[in-house]
Amino acid sequence: MFAIVATSGKQFKVSEGDRILVDRVPANVGQTVRLDSVLMLGGDNKPVIGTPFVAGAAVEATVVAHRAGDKIIVFKFEARKRHRRKTGHRQQLSELRIGAIQPPDGAVASRPAARASRRKVAAEPEKTTQE
Repeated sequence: MFAIVATSGKQFKVSEGDRILVDRVPANVGQTVRLDSVLMLGGDNKPVIGTPFVAGAAVEATVVAHRAGDKIIVFKFEARKRHRRKTGHRQQLSELRIGAIQPPDGAVASRPAARASRRKVAAEPEKTTQE
């Protein structure tokens, strides 16, 4: 079973045992966090697609470590003005190990109804004969 989870403004496809890097979460190492924003569940049976989230579904994850990401150099300058500015940034990250994926209680996998085609079929123009 896999899930697509939205966290930190990004989407991750996760299954049990996976490790992902997300923006720093307010939890200590070893604590369990619950990710409620599940966009889709898939796997053994039909996929369950949320609108936008699957109600009642969640993913349990354990915080493995906190660390800083790669350094990004930001260099700004203006030509012929003697203006130069060099700064850097290291994003604070948390490494999560995915535990249990909890499907919604008693929910049956359902797909959204197929939308009717929005394209209108243009009627063929009548042919006129020129004399």
